[in-house]
Amino acid sequence: MSEISETTGGVVWQSSPPGSIYDYIRVASFSLGPDGRVDQWSRRAAELFGVDAQEARGKDPVEAFMPAELRDRGHRQVKEVLDGREWTGLVPFRIPGQAGAPGLEQPHGIAEMYVMPSETETGERAALCIVVDVRALRRIETDLAASQAIFGQSPFGFLLFGTDLTVKRANQRFAAVFGGDADDHRGRSVHDYLAKPEADRMTTALRRVLDTGESVNDLRITGAAPGARIRRHWSINLYRVHSGSGRPIGVAGLGIDVTRRQSAAREAASARRNLALLNEAGARIGNSLDLEATARELLDVAVPGFCDLASVDLYQGLLTGDEAPPGRLGSSHDVGYGAGSAELRRVAFASAVSDTPLRTDEGHGPAGDGGGPVPIEVGAVHRYPFNSPTAGALRTGRVRTVPGGEGDLVRSTLAVPMVAHDTVVGLVQFSRTKGSEPFGDRDRALAVELAARAAVCIDNARLYRREHERALILQRSLLPPGDPEAAGLDIACRYLPGTDATEVGGDWFDVIELPGHRTALVIGDVMGRGLRAAVAMGELRTAVRTLAQLDLEPAEVLSHLDEIARGLGAPIGAQQSRAHKNRGPELSEVYLATCVYAVYDPVTRRCTFANAGHLPPVLVEPGEEALLLDVPPGMPLGVGGEPFEEVEVELPEGSLLALYTDGLVESRDHPLDEGLSAFKRALADRARPLEDVCDRVLTTLDTGHGEDDIALLMARIQGLPAEAVGDWRLPREPRSVGRARELARTQLSAWGLDALVDTVELLVSELVTNALRYGEGEIRLRLLRDRTLVCEVWDAGLVQPRRRRAKDTDEGGRGLQLVGLLSASWGSRRTPRGKTVWFELALPDGGPTAEPTVDQLLSMF
Repeated sequence: MSEISETTGGVVWQSSPPGSIYDYIRVASFSLGPDGRVDQWSRRAAELFGVDAQEARGKDPVEAFMPAELRDRGHRQVKEVLDGREWTGLVPFRIPGQAGAPGLEQPHGIAEMYVMPSETETGERAALCIVVDVRALRRIETDLAASQAIFGQSPFGFLLFGTDLTVKRANQRFAAVFGGDADDHRGRSVHDYLAKPEADRMTTALRRVLDTGESVNDLRITGAAPGARIRRHWSINLYRVHSGSGRPIGVAGLGIDVTRRQSAAREAASARRNLALLNEAGARIGNSLDLEATARELLDVAVPGFCDLASVDLYQGLLTGDEAPPGRLGSSHDVGYGAGSAELRRVAFASAVSDTPLRTDEGHGPAGDGGGPVPIEVGAVHRYPFNSPTAGALRTGRVRTVPGGEGDLVRSTLAVPMVAHDTVVGLVQFSRTKGSEPFGDRDRALAVELAARAAVCIDNARLYRREHERALILQRSLLPPGDPEAAGLDIACRYLPGTDATEVGGDWFDVIELPGHRTALVIGDVMGRGLRAAVAMGELRTAVRTLAQLDLEPAEVLSHLDEIARGLGAPIGAQQSRAHKNRGPELSEVYLATCVYAVYDPVTRRCTFANAGHLPPVLVEPGEEALLLDVPPGMPLGVGGEPFEEVEVELPEGSLLALYTDGLVESRDHPLDEGLSAFKRALADRARPLEDVCDRVLTTLDTGHGEDDIALLMARIQGLPAEAVGDWRLPREPRSVGRARELARTQLSAWGLDALVDTVELLVSELVTNALRYGEGEIRLRLLRDRTLVCEVWDAGLVQPRRRRAKDTDEGGRGLQLVGLLSASWGSRRTPRGKTVWFELALPDGGPTAEPTVDQLLSMF
């Protein structure tokens, strides 16, 4: 632009401001005097040639600025100019004082020179020279060509905005998009092309670039070309344009259509989101073996990352433990399941926009009294109508799209059946509200994948729950029913299974009655979990009861149990193989278990313990603190190769004995030492009823972790009173038989058991007679009265009596048959100094005593 400074006689005088053409073209002038030497030198000449006026005046320009080989011709041209001829041409020049390559005098530039004759004040001929640097002209030509290439040949839209932010120039590509010729767009603003919000953004960016000079890269603008309905996306780059002197003259904008790139980026972002959702689903779904928790985990992943509302319905039969598959595809075992209208329970619901239950389209949800759909609360049991899309999805196992109704919050819903192993276990519904993007094919595939992953986890949880319940039933069936009773002991016991999240363990306990009113207390723990551990526990418990009936010592019982445990996982027929003892894990499964086996005698109040790698028993004596009994732990059952040791302990009257498994005293949060200390403190108040003591232990200790089963067996020592025991020693002579009958009759009369006198006298005579005939050493007779009457005859012989059927011609051999006929039970056991033969009779209840029948008596002959 030019500023009007003065007007005279219709002539407008203008001063060219910075930024004119002369900022780009290097133009200089100087004059020659009559002698052909410089007499005037302009400032631009000083800038062009690098020589100031004082130095240049008086010099011959040909000698000073032209190369030596051109000086003769230069002098001729100067002479002709001074003779009054004009001259125009290209002249190489050099800058004085600067040399080119060594030995050569190279020119520094080429100037286009226009020489005009002139006259001095005295009339002498002179010359005026105007010089233009050819290099600048050629640079301008190149810039013009580049500018023309950008505007005319660029495949991108290009705009040049002036300082008033209107279009000064547009290229043909821009005009092809927005219509018209390139010149038609001059003077327009961005509001002529874009909607107001986007135009305001663009104007703000233009103003900022013009004011600050900071460029803007990849400004995303959305709009539509005239007459087009498709919205386009452009990436705009803005930068400020300056004149040659550095003055801002506008803003250049380069626009690239990135609609396809934006669409591809959106698809890629959607794919990344889907992959992220699937990764999150893999990490979060199925962390527990709880059906409801798995359904909630699915919704936590889906809302709000995938949809705005979601719900999960599971078949009611699946939740109640129905053995039949809820909805096996392609089968018709159940009309209700096959039709997709069986009872379902809403187990989970999630919403990012509302807390109200999901309401589906008219006719698609469960019908209310008025026939319309009603919201379904979490926990409600419902059915879907047969013709509804949701029932169709359950029936066919394929996803259905349910459009939202008029005025409904929901835009559309995906009803996705949850299919696992060709079995439909439920239905998940994903809904998007109005304003969200509709579900596409990728979304349908993702919904199916999410539902399938959750369905597999739910089906696994269902199978686990079924196995867990079966194992628990099996385990409970193998534990002692009710409250065990024992002579001289007050017993209380507790068993707590692990939570549903953990498999059933192999903890067990038992109370076994032994001859002589003795009692075996057993507690053990099979290492491992699940149905196998429960079965192994059942086998070991059965073996313990069998071995206990043989009346073996505790160490012997554990030795036999160790052999049995080592053979549990062996192939059939390999238990007795010598080579099988070194079998590898690929041939059999290893079963290990810990166990404490204790035998208590109420007459002496002495208890013999043997331990196979189990936690030590705890004893609380009257007035004392709880202590751990020092019982050698030994190796767990199933390891083999090591003997077991016994420890005999006398238990004071009223003391408390506790046997337990590690689940009671050990968890992830509490180490074993802390658990044992807490357990001993919980047993401090031993005077309370034993059932209360058990409850106090379970409430005081951390028994809610559910990490392992818990077994607790407690016994309070009461012992048999001295008046309930009759104990005599008899010499080894025939008259001891009569003496034994007399002692038994007297003792029974003192106990008020006259109804048993005849039977006891007969059986005592048989046992004492056998001891005299077949035994050795001194004879001992002992009567014990508790819940039953027990008679024991001791001698030093090692030969065990064996019951046999006498022949018809035999005069004897029917004594033990008679003992077995008249007693409730009988038997014999080894002792450290011989053997003991015993029989047991039930105490009379006031009714008539049952007599042997004739057939029973004749069966002995």
